[in-house]
Amino acid sequence: MSPRDSFAEASSGKESSVSRSQPQENGVESALHSMESVHGLEEILQQSVVKTIDQNLVEFSEALRSVAKVLRCVVEGRASAQAEAAEWKRKLEIERARNMHLKLKEMSIEDTPIDNGDKRLRNTSNQAETRNSSNMATERCCGNHGICTHEVLRDRNSESESSAVAKMMCRKASFKLAWGCKGERNGQHKHDVVSFERGNITTAERSSKQISLKWETDPQTVFVLTKPNSTSVRILCSEMVRWLKEHKKLNVFVEPRVRKELLAESSYFDFVQTWEEDEEILLLHTQVDLVITLGGDGTVLWAASMFKGPVPPVVSFSLGSLGFMTPFQSEFYKESLDAILKGPISITLRHRLICHVIRDGAKDELETEEPMLVLNEVTIDRGMSSFLTQLECYCDNSFVTCVQGDGLILSTTSGSTAYSLAAGGSMVHPQVPGILFTPICPHSLSFRPLILPEYVTVRVQVPFNSRGQAWASFDGKDRKQLSAGDALICSMAPWPVPTACQVDSTNDFLHSIHEGLHWNLRKTQSFDGPQDL
Repeated sequence: MSPRDSFAEASSGKESSVSRSQPQENGVESALHSMESVHGLEEILQQSVVKTIDQNLVEFSEALRSVAKVLRCVVEGRASAQAEAAEWKRKLEIERARNMHLKLKEMSIEDTPIDNGDKRLRNTSNQAETRNSSNMATERCCGNHGICTHEVLRDRNSESESSAVAKMMCRKASFKLAWGCKGERNGQHKHDVVSFERGNITTAERSSKQISLKWETDPQTVFVLTKPNSTSVRILCSEMVRWLKEHKKLNVFVEPRVRKELLAESSYFDFVQTWEEDEEILLLHTQVDLVITLGGDGTVLWAASMFKGPVPPVVSFSLGSLGFMTPFQSEFYKESLDAILKGPISITLRHRLICHVIRDGAKDELETEEPMLVLNEVTIDRGMSSFLTQLECYCDNSFVTCVQGDGLILSTTSGSTAYSLAAGGSMVHPQVPGILFTPICPHSLSFRPLILPEYVTVRVQVPFNSRGQAWASFDGKDRKQLSAGDALICSMAPWPVPTACQVDSTNDFLHSIHEGLHWNLRKTQSFDGPQDL
């Protein structure tokens, strides 16, 4: 083969190899194009699916929001019904107590010895006069400024009254409550007068609104409560009881425990009275004219808890660690009691809260447990649970908030210096009628305490989606478990606790926070520093 032939053959081979490689390269390119088209299709499909899912989620969230609104409306309606039922129940109890009071007056009038000839006529006229006088008194009290005596200290209806009245019923001392005013020597009482002048609303006169108590008849029976397990209190109690009997000729009631201690000391104290059955405690307010406490604020709380309805005036002697409600010194008890029994004295009406627990399985809103009366506060906390407390709160017909934290405190103004103050609440004058709404360690920096007016009804409910249960305690005792669906309803009780003042209500309150809490106590700034010229 010649060189020319070999070169031609080689060149023809290269051409054939090139011609064979070209279809291979075209196949790879087509494969790449096909893969890119598949990826693009997949991306388009994924984008469409994501858009569809997003649209479904938006529609689902809107549906959930509408369902939540409907549920909120249902719960608010239920809260409104519960508040209205509680208000009607309270009015019914007040009306029953008023009717029972009038019935007892009529019975006492019928028992008065009168000649046989005109007995029936006198009874009928006396009954009519009693009704007319009671109606006129109600109209005067409700129509004028001041405090209605029948609203403040009213006898309560009791089923066991018929059996125990004969044993404990005696004539009680009567008194008046009136608005007082400082600096007035003529005995006239001022009232708030609002005048309308040229479209402007101005207050023409202001009074101190200090309440005074004036005895119309001399007190006859006192009830002495003491702090247990204290030697100094036991010695003072025996000395005071002896002085009340010998010098003041008063009947003395004590607890069964105290009577045993006095009799163990001497048989002289056999005149001291007490009760045997727990049902007789419900009738203490019908016989006791004055309550004397020897101890601290806890003794005052115990005294208030013994009276489920009206409470007689309370005189508190300081023998404890803190004394926000104990203004009197035990060393001068003779001078203090002399002035109190003689009268008139200044008193502080300390409002109480009445609380009802409504279980989820209740048939209606009136099916509640035994109501609880508190002088300081009712606390709803998480107990032993490690989860945050979740509570839905309503004020009358309005949704307030959902509490997420350690709990909630519903406090009176008298209890503003107790647990509510430790949780960040404000100190409030005890005669300010209001309900303190204080959260306990809330999981929100914007959650601040509230002060609600006294006429509202607060409802706290444990929602069904709560992780744990809640516990309610009333003045630090009688804890009750609240499960999902249970509700606690609180409103202002119609029976306050009247406590005697050392000077007046404002002076005693400021003195207690200065002495008990050392409020705003600091060193006085020196005078040798720089001064403004």
